Amino acid sequence: MSEKEAQQMLHQMQILESYFADFTQRENTLMNVLKDTTSAIESLKGISEKKESDTLVPIGMGTFVKTKISSDEKIVLNVGAGVAIEKDKDSAINILESRIKEIEVALKETIAQKQDVASKLEQGKAEMNRLVESMSKAKK
Repeated sequence: MSEKEAQQMLHQMQILESYFADFTQRENTLMNVLKDTTSAIESLKGISEKKESDTLVPIGMGTFVKTKISSDEKIVLNVGAGVAIEKDKDSAINILESRIKEIEVALKETIAQKQDVASKLEQGKAEMNRLVESMSKAKK
């Protein structure tokens, strides 16, 4: 293998490492969104257990306002692109549960892609090790 081919292989390895880091970041982001969505569903279910409940609403800079939440109030739900809609609790929970399914599919795809890149990285590392070994033997 020539020096030019070795440099190309090294460049490919760097690209794969970049992809791996991107997939890791995407996986972490999806996990955080999944946790937030699950937490939102649990909170909505908890609200419906009581007729009225006290809560604190964050208004910024660690400041909260005490308020009461009625179990028959509508929920404002962000649907994307800066658009929010008003839904009853059950509809909001259904929408959030469907989002969880979408997130889980995206997470599985991301994990599969990450594993594919990891496999290619391992193959590349093994080939680089063989190359270095053969070059060191050739110099002796």
